[in-house]
This record gives sequence, C-alpha cells and structure tokens, in this order.
Amino acid sequence: MQKVVFITGASSGIGKAIGEFLHHKNFIVYGTSRNPSKVENSIFPLVSLDVRNSQSIQAAISEVLSITKKIDVVINNAGVGITGPLEEIPSEEIKNNFETNLFGPIEVMKAVLPQMRTQKQGLIINITSIAGYMGLPYRSVYSSSKGALELITEALRMEVKSFGIHITNVAPGDFATNIAAGRYHAPVIKGSAYEITYGNTLKEMDSHVDSGSNPNQMAEVIYKIINTPNPKIHYKVGAFLQKFSIVLKRMLPDKVYERMLMNHYKL
Repeated sequence: MQKVVFITGASSGIGKAIGEFLHHKNFIVYGTSRNPSKVENSIFPLVSLDVRNSQSIQAAISEVLSITKKIDVVINNAGVGITGPLEEIPSEEIKNNFETNLFGPIEVMKAVLPQMRTQKQGLIINITSIAGYMGLPYRSVYSSSKGALELITEALRMEVKSFGIHITNVAPGDFATNIAAGRYHAPVIKGSAYEITYGNTLKEMDSHVDSGSNPNQMAEVIYKIINTPNPKIHYKVGAFLQKFSIVLKRMLPDKVYERMLMNHYKL
C-alpha cells in the first residue's frame, strides 16, 4: 500500500523539495501551509496549518485522516530563522521562534501519536539544524530552539519505541532556499555595541544560504530514511565542513572550540 506522508511547511524550500520528490516516488503526500490559497502550482495537496496554533494542527491532521484513514510518516519541517544579538532581539520574537521551531513540532507529534499507536507503526522525522549542535554568535535563539528539538526527539524515541513508532532527527546545514527572506533579522542599530560585528556576521550568514546545497539532497536523505527499517537517532546533511564542525566540538576543549568559532566570525 502507498504510504501517506504529512509534511509541515511544504509550500517552499526544503519542505516543497521533499514533497515533490516523494510524490514522484509514488507516496501520497499532504503538505501544509499557513496560506494554501496563495501557493500556486503545488503538485501535491496543501492543507491549512499554523504550527503555533494547536487547534489548527488538530484540524489539519483530522482533515488528512478523514481522506486517507492513516498517516505513515510525519515530517516536522516548518520552521523560521532568527538572527541578532540576544540583548537586542525583542522578547516576542524569541517566543515566536520557539513557538514555531519547538512547541509547534511538539504539538504536531502529540496530535499524530494516538493515530500511529492505533496503526502500530509510524515514522516521525524532525528537521532540525546543524546550528542546533552548537551555540552560534547572533543565532543564539535559533540554535537553542533547534537544539531543544534534537533532545526532545532523543527522549521521545524511547517513550514510543514499544508502539512500533520511530522518531529521528535530520539536521541540515545551509541550503539554497528562501529561508533568509523569511528569517527575522534584529535590525543593525547605528551606534550599537554590536553594530559592526553583527552587521558583518549577518552578511556572511546570508551568503552561506545563497551558496548552499540543493534542497533535493535533503529529499533524497528523507527518502532513504523512510525506507530504513530502523532509522538512526541523528542524521546530518550538508557541506563537509559544516558536518565536521560537530565532530570538532566533541573532540576539542570547549574554549578552543569557542575560539575557533570566534575567529571564523571575526569576533
């Protein structure tokens, strides 16, 4: 039987690439978007969902289940970027980021787990970030929200394994998507103590996204995971140096690693 895949944040970027790839591999794909009516030419159906609203999550999953009667794979892809000196990021933007990147995926998992227990099988793939493995300057909020989702996944895997449900993380590096356009940028404030260093770091971050890998690379990894009987806990996808930075963090003394990052960001 065809597997049913539910992907949050599937109107663009990595989510869209995954949805299209799986659609062509003969999966039944349902994506979500906050405004499906504004999305043109999607080759798979999109349902309305705002991951910051639990009622919206329940309604979207119920809508798909009313048609398909099952959900085999959930891909928690919806997320937003955020940059800025922690001191200068408005608290409401920090809360919004955690609502989207952490609490939203948690609510999606809580909403779909009863169905997966009934099915006695299921797979949840949480899209995190290589940035979630380390505290990066001017990306403190993003790193911490994605890092928290990594740990949630580690714990929840053990809680649901006896029900036949698998959960895994996929941490991408920089990919050529429109994430920079949708990211919240704390403004570079003239005369701020962070004006020069944050301004330079912001330019570098945007250039990394512009020159990032093709998101189809993520889609291929997701496809392999779906076809793996017992997925690993963590997967990393991206440029060699980005993935190697995680290895270096394990190997190097904390202050040496910190100095390496500061030299990289010219701090």
